Amino acid sequence: METFDVAVVGLGALGSAAAYHLARKGAAVVAFEQFELGHVRGASHDTSRIVRTSYGEERYVRLAQSAYRDWADLEQVAGERFLTVTGGVVFLPTDGPYDAADFSTSLDAAGVPYDLLGPDDVSARWPQFTLAGNVETVYTPDTGIVHAARTVATLQLQARVHGAVIRDRTPVERLRPDGAGVVVHTATGDVRARKVVVAADAWTNRLLEPLGAAIPLVTMQEQVTYFKPDDPAAFDPARFPVWIWEDTHCFYGFPAYGEPTIKAARDVSDHLMTPEERTFVPAPELVEQLTSFLGGIVPGRGVPLRTVTCQYALTPDREFVLGPLDEHPDVLVALTAGHGFKFTPAIGRILAELAIDGGTADDISGFAAPA
Repeated sequence: METFDVAVVGLGALGSAAAYHLARKGAAVVAFEQFELGHVRGASHDTSRIVRTSYGEERYVRLAQSAYRDWADLEQVAGERFLTVTGGVVFLPTDGPYDAADFSTSLDAAGVPYDLLGPDDVSARWPQFTLAGNVETVYTPDTGIVHAARTVATLQLQARVHGAVIRDRTPVERLRPDGAGVVVHTATGDVRARKVVVAADAWTNRLLEPLGAAIPLVTMQEQVTYFKPDDPAAFDPARFPVWIWEDTHCFYGFPAYGEPTIKAARDVSDHLMTPEERTFVPAPELVEQLTSFLGGIVPGRGVPLRTVTCQYALTPDREFVLGPLDEHPDVLVALTAGHGFKFTPAIGRILAELAIDGGTADDISGFAAPA
């Protein structure tokens, strides 16, 4: 049986980052992906993702600060630029469930610069927005965009450069911890590893349930829509920020990025389905809802051009799960509940530190697997 220091299951963003950082630390790594590399069945494909420190909880702000440092390190290693800093706004209706004071408190605690803006301030800076009088806005100048597919491909390339063995189209069927490590049973044969990192997102519980360690997950098909704005130049990244609407229903969007379109979506659409049930067909009613909502706050959005689907696997309260299982400490789990791409290089590094060094300097005490 082949033997490795660490086996990684799942080569989306988190698994690819873990494989890279593990190999960079000199570990003998094998990484498995059940589908082809770069597939569209998960949540790590397509183009733009938001990078930001603007969270209403300090622990996420501080983890994001670590991620910015790791993004810079990845860019230096790869000789490629991944981040496009645009600045970003979080819109918070005063009668909604979220409070701008939570953002200012967490950002102050972490020393992150920001501005609190009223609707007139927003209109003066970005006339593309139309806001009601009851909307508070948190602006952070460090917010930006990272290219998802390019990032994942680069992490896989760098993992291989540093010696990782990557096996795509190789489903992992079962994990068997035995006190001396973990036997990883795959469709093409078994390997042994001292530690296993499970970064399998919606497929996580297929491996955890036989271990009695299933994590409550709600899976759904999400979708994003690209619009052709009336005046594409008005939505250039130098003139239009990344934006998030935090309310009972949350929405988000981007400036033009790589093409003269703007991308937007509802976050957590509750379009529930398992990976087996997923249709890949966009829901027309969600496109209509999004188009109508954008008409109210971004009237120059233009017409929808195309809609792309992805998949969410949401933990309770959308909290991250990062670290070993209580009953099986040689099995580490990474779940980020549909808002983790911005943390990708930091989470990969943290998983590598946990697997090889037994600990990390980052505070992940709030991200243990639910009991």
